[in-house]
Amino acid sequence: MKKIAVQDISACMNCLTCENVCAQAFYKNECFVAENLSCIHVKAGKEGKIKIVSCVQCGKCGEVCDQKAITQNAKGVYLIDKKACNGCGKCVEACPFNLIVKSKKAEKPTKCIACGICAKSCPQNVLYIKEDAA
Repeated sequence: MKKIAVQDISACMNCLTCENVCAQAFYKNECFVAENLSCIHVKAGKEGKIKIVSCVQCGKCGEVCDQKAITQNAKGVYLIDKKACNGCGKCVEACPFNLIVKSKKAEKPTKCIACGICAKSCPQNVLYIKEDAA
């Protein structure tokens, strides 16, 4: 299974570069920070410690999709088929981590595709792409 993982949370500076590049990759010309259009979230956890929340590729989004527009690829990543998606938003509601996002201007939602742009852009090398046997 391919997914984003954290290798050293203590190095995270909460700069939000990962969030910004993720949102910009999907929503190039929108105000992605105001709408929180990133598929990865940096949050304050317990006792003020930083917590990074990324898609675990659990598949709950695919389970609720009546259009069968969300399917798992060979690497274990759940992908949204934009042609099959009707934009109903059930997947957005079903995501236990609030990581499937939909811009007010977009017809269809987006989710983490484990592309690694967040990991590549992290100035502290906090994130990486993890690939386990499925």
